[in-house]
Amino acid sequence: MNYKKLGNTSLKVSTICLGTMTWGKQNTMEEGFEQMDYALEKGVNFFDAAEMYPSPCDKETYGDTEKIIGEWFTKKKNRSKIILASKISGPGMSYIRGGDLQFSEKNISTAIENSLKRLKTDYIDLYQLHWPERKTNFFGKLGYEHKDDNENWNDFEQILITLEKFIEQGKIRYIGLSNETSWGLSKFLEISKIKKLPKMMSVQNAYSLLTRTYEIGLAEISIREKSGLLAYSPLAGGFLSGKYRNNKLPEKSRQKLFGEYYTRYTKPHVSNIIEKYFNISKKYNLNFAQMSIKFCEIQKFITSTIIGATTMEQLKTNIESVNVVLNKEVIKEINDVHLIHSNPCP
Repeated sequence: MNYKKLGNTSLKVSTICLGTMTWGKQNTMEEGFEQMDYALEKGVNFFDAAEMYPSPCDKETYGDTEKIIGEWFTKKKNRSKIILASKISGPGMSYIRGGDLQFSEKNISTAIENSLKRLKTDYIDLYQLHWPERKTNFFGKLGYEHKDDNENWNDFEQILITLEKFIEQGKIRYIGLSNETSWGLSKFLEISKIKKLPKMMSVQNAYSLLTRTYEIGLAEISIREKSGLLAYSPLAGGFLSGKYRNNKLPEKSRQKLFGEYYTRYTKPHVSNIIEKYFNISKKYNLNFAQMSIKFCEIQKFITSTIIGATTMEQLKTNIESVNVVLNKEVIKEINDVHLIHSNPCP
């Protein structure tokens, strides 16, 4: 396994992070345990969760993923071996604290305390804001339209002051962002420097062969400010594993079960672009999923690449990507496709 520092902390996280959002819906507790056991055995020391998981989330199951992780910690007595990340939800879900603005001191306090109870731990290593409160572009939205500045959201400085209190209490160690823009990250970093408040150590955004918009503005900030990307959906919801090629729709796959929730990668022209990337993997005798994940891992601005699996076979394949080498010819051909078909699934 390979490791990188999380921001400018002393924590060294595995460059493969174990995603958990299927546990409690597509995967049972026992399957989650098996995944965590195997990942830890292979050197994966970084797990990512969220209070709203499993996904797609609903009133009945939200929080169940954290409960599974908590039960595993209790059974295995190995909390100290894991660098654990979780997230507070942004606004929009009525069953999570009413669905309004979430980053007030009261709501952050409630969210952290509830996550700690479910996770059966007294601290979270990396606590992230899952998506912004303000009306901006995230989850692949294009065509930015600025809203009036009288729009209401919690002040960034106050959010950092609140999070600092929990750092001082030892309930969280470091903080990060998710689904954030260049402006959002820059503003948080600016306030942290001026006011000597905790720094956002990471940004968890989508990044894959089909979604490289992070490179446009955020990548430079990540490198220069040591606030690296935690890349989610490196396989584009499974499309970059090849399992949906030729209009296949495997039983128990996310597209089969929840396709209406995940339309980011289903645009009509995208399948032809995926085929071009698949042909590169075939030409160089590479596993398609491993090539796709490795391309993310080698990016300088990426701290860790978050993988998700519903079967042990998938998990083993994904973790094994750390041992894959992409030569200059492979990277050139990937970038040649990208130049012609840039960011088809932003």
